[in-house]
Amino acid sequence: MKPDSTSAALNLSRKIRAIFWLVLGIFLMGLTPSKNPQTQVNAELLVTPVALKKIPIDQKVIIDTRPKLKFILGHIPGAINLSNWKEFTAKKDGIKGLLIDDKNFISETLAALGLNPNLHIIIYGDPGDLWRTDGRFFWMFERYGFTRVSLLDGGLKAWEHSGGAVENGFQRKRKYSKIDPETVQLNSETIADKYLIKKALHDKNFVLIDNRTQQEYQGATPYGSARGGHIPNAKHIHWPDFFKENGALKSEADLAQLLHKSGIHPNQEIIVYCTGGVRSAMAYFVFRYLGFKVRNYDGSWWDWSNDSKLPIETSG
Repeated sequence: MKPDSTSAALNLSRKIRAIFWLVLGIFLMGLTPSKNPQTQVNAELLVTPVALKKIPIDQKVIIDTRPKLKFILGHIPGAINLSNWKEFTAKKDGIKGLLIDDKNFISETLAALGLNPNLHIIIYGDPGDLWRTDGRFFWMFERYGFTRVSLLDGGLKAWEHSGGAVENGFQRKRKYSKIDPETVQLNSETIADKYLIKKALHDKNFVLIDNRTQQEYQGATPYGSARGGHIPNAKHIHWPDFFKENGALKSEADLAQLLHKSGIHPNQEIIVYCTGGVRSAMAYFVFRYLGFKVRNYDGSWWDWSNDSKLPIETSG
């Protein structure tokens, strides 16, 4: 019996489709950072509203970084309000916005808020915030040695959309949590300074990423920097490019394509910066989520531009 030509054609079509999907899958794997053990996605750093509801109350603290008025008008039940990142900074050698690393200050301030490193800290902010301070607080807690810190994907709107309850009014008082200053373990792998960056300028194992606007990257100084421009050879990725319009993080595939387009490779150590280490802290979170080794330069452009001996560029 002769083979049915229609059946043969269908079989051939199936084989072609199978080959197509196989090739596409291999291609996408090549773009996705999770192919490399060094860039395995840290999924626990990004908490969905559904996952947040499942975490026992006594094991978590929810932190709302939006302005106080927005917090009063509505927030996740039990959340505490940390809206001013500047309260954890000091001016040093003429540079403002540097994170305080005094262990007595850290222990006293966080203990008064009822926080301790044994708790799971879940942070959310305002997706419309031009500086996204929730990222700054994420980085701050990691710098202060907290090992279980996450961001709530999509913030309060995503929480409400999932059916989560919202309460208004001032935050509830939390029980004082004792923290011994001697137990504070500052994480030196989270932070960069200008001395490290000077060495990194000539080291291919490092890549510098400027997370400010394109205008700032090319020389605009809307926040009073001493000089305009960017650190030589720094790549430019404006931090909102990591997120969807609703404030949720883009998919792993979209993020992988963005990094691939920018020439960023999994085996490189990332140093992010902006003006004062706030916007770049959100980029720090994204790279941490994607599994990269990353540091935030909290002095950022305020620090670098203030030192006339350090080189700058304005092209790009």
